[in-house]
Amino acid sequence: MLEDLFNVVKTRFNGSSQEEQKQEPEKSVEIPADLLFKCPRCLEIVMTDEFEKNLRVCPHCNYHARISAPARIHMIADKDSFVEYDKDMTSKNPIEFPGYETKQDELRQSTGLNEAVITGECTIRGIKCVIGVMDSRFMMASMGSVVGEKLTRAFETATEKKLPIIIFTASGGARMQEGIVSLMQMAKTSGAAARHSDAGLLYITVMTDPTTGGVTASFASLGDIIIAEPKVLIGFAGRRVIEGTIKQRLPDDFQSAEFMLESGFVDMIVERKSMRRTLAHLLKLHTKDGN
Repeated sequence: MLEDLFNVVKTRFNGSSQEEQKQEPEKSVEIPADLLFKCPRCLEIVMTDEFEKNLRVCPHCNYHARISAPARIHMIADKDSFVEYDKDMTSKNPIEFPGYETKQDELRQSTGLNEAVITGECTIRGIKCVIGVMDSRFMMASMGSVVGEKLTRAFETATEKKLPIIIFTASGGARMQEGIVSLMQMAKTSGAAARHSDAGLLYITVMTDPTTGGVTASFASLGDIIIAEPKVLIGFAGRRVIEGTIKQRLPDDFQSAEFMLESGFVDMIVERKSMRRTLAHLLKLHTKDGN
């Protein structure tokens, strides 16, 4: 199989058929490193352009790979409708953690983001809402002071404007480089979510891979409707930590979206290709006059 796939790749780059190649001397062909995508779950190999066209979903096992926050917003929001909040907000170094500022500067250069979450306002099929999208490329979307502040402000703006809010979660948990300050964001974001709920407004959580740690233990679990993408990792502590604590082996699918659905923690599992349609439908059902 791999040999056939390699021949297809050579044909694309040489611009000639396999029969013509047999009649010509073998040429050295440089294959770009990002030309092929190897699925980390089923280990099948697909062309990267086909993988991208399929919304970064493996066509063999339906593995939903991680995507950037800008790509997610482009996928979900109506064209040219997104208006970003607090774009220039950046983290300080509250506990003077060595190298923290340098690490952030490097990530800003490589990702084009100022922090691990993008928040703003948009319409989805004409229905206005506030949206927040976490990006795992920036320190595994760990929740530091700015991530917590941006999400809190997003909830507060949604409450003030009487709008529903959708948060796409993806995080390794609290940001250790900010110590106790990062842990305080759990209470802050949860309080903002509670005030939004007290105002009778809709909050939808969409859990993507992975949603763990302090994010799961706070605002990610507080949605009125909790959605997950297929087969994503959802949990608090790691599998080995839990097994070591309770001295028992956990089920093989423990902390998967499917396990969480069966256990009642997640309300529905929605594939990426259906996410925009599903969110628009939910917004319409829970918004007065569908506007």
